[in-house]
Formats: sequence, structure tokens, C-alpha cells
Amino acid sequence: MLDPGGKRSGAGAGRDRAPGDRGEAANAAGPLPLDRPPGEIAGMFDAIARRYDLLNRLLSAGRDRAWRARAVDALGLQGGERVLDLCTGTADLALALASPRGGAGCVVGVDFSAEMLRLGRVKTARRRPAGAVRLLRADAERIPLCDAAVDGATIGFGIRNVRDRIGALAEVRRVLRPGGRLAILEFGEPGPAPVRAMYRWYFHHLLPLVGRLGSRHRSAYAYLPASVGAFPAPPAFCELLGRAGFTDVRVDPLTFGIVYLYSARA
Repeated sequence: MLDPGGKRSGAGAGRDRAPGDRGEAANAAGPLPLDRPPGEIAGMFDAIARRYDLLNRLLSAGRDRAWRARAVDALGLQGGERVLDLCTGTADLALALASPRGGAGCVVGVDFSAEMLRLGRVKTARRRPAGAVRLLRADAERIPLCDAAVDGATIGFGIRNVRDRIGALAEVRRVLRPGGRLAILEFGEPGPAPVRAMYRWYFHHLLPLVGRLGSRHRSAYAYLPASVGAFPAPPAFCELLGRAGFTDVRVDPLTFGIVYLYSARA
């Protein structure tokens, strides 16, 4: 989903400050630098949380639902499993996992934005999913679960905002049972040249404008293109997954490569 700068950075863009600390420049006039402390990123998401879901629908033309469905399918759940959703934001992916189609018996969603989690709890209470959904405020590099505690894990549009990506991926590997599957959704650049040119114009000009008007936040949706541009290309990120201890790594482009689905096994 079109998460501004890491909608979901949910759970940890770095280790400089405690997860809840806000920086005073979270709504600065210019885009947030990519090395901002996690408290400033959390503050940014707190500020845009109320309009976050609506903007995701609009800015992705509704494709975010299909992307999440592909991530759920990639886990190959049989029913009743326990799943971690890291960088859960307002819990859309967690709820998809806990739906009758998803099949998870229990989903633990982790994020570092208190307001995102509050809205996620409201949404969960309203929808009453088939599986249990528990939302926790924590850092991606310090997941509050025991070793081999979950059968599967997802990260929806948040791993690019974590400073120590290998450290966070290693944490996911730690809490996954042996053989458990990981599915990650992340933005990329389309392959076909005409689509890529249109996408770059939209991503760098129209999206920040619409996002700024819709969220009334001057920097959040300018941060998104910058963070995507700094994220490793698919082959390099697949290598990171291998270095974190994952096997059977594969990547599938979705919607012409606007989004990539990474899957791997612990």
C-alpha cells in the first residue's frame, strides 16, 4: 500500500531513540531525510494516521488489496497458524491474514506508531475477524516474541524504512519456526520503459501533491519516493534475505513491477 515513507516503517527505522519518542521536525517543510531517528518517523505516521487508509485506496487505485492478497497466499497457510505481521500499521494485512480466506488462527501485528495501532484496534473490533489479532507496539529489530513462536510472517511496505535491515530480517528468522514462510511486499520500479516513465512522473510529482493535500502533512508523501529510491534492487534485497538466514528466496513483480513480492523460507 502506498505508505508514506514507511507506513509502516512500522516498528523501527533505527535505534537512536525509543520507539515512541517524537522528533520536533516530523512535519518540517521539506521531505524527511532518510536517516531520521525512528521517533520522528513514528511521529509522522501518528500525524497522518486518520487519513492513511483512505489515501492508500486512492493513491494505489485500489490495488493495495490485491497486493496484500498475494502476500497472504504466498504463506500457504492451511488454517489455524500463528503469524507475525511486522510493520502492521493500521492492521490491514493482519486482518487479511486473519480472515476466512487467510486462515491464520492468530496474528500478532507489530508497529511503532501508537496512533496507527490505535486505529488498527478500532478496525479489528469492528470487523471481528475469524482469527485472533493482537497488536503490539515494538521495534522491528527487537520483536517481543520467543524463538520459533510463529508459523509465518509478513512485512507490508515497511522493511525499506528499517535502518538495520539484516538485523530486522534476522529477528524475523528467529521468531519463525523452521520451515516457516516469510512474505514481504515492497515498492520498486516498473520494468517496461513507457510504464516506468509514467510511474516516475506520478510517484515524484502527483503522489506527493495528492498525499500532502489529503493528509495535510507537508513531508510524509515526499518521503515515500525518496525511501523507495534508496531501497536495494530486487537481486540485492534477495541477497540480504539469504544473509539473514532465509532459503528458497524468490521475487515476483506485481502490477508491472510497481510492487515486488519477496518470499522465503526460514
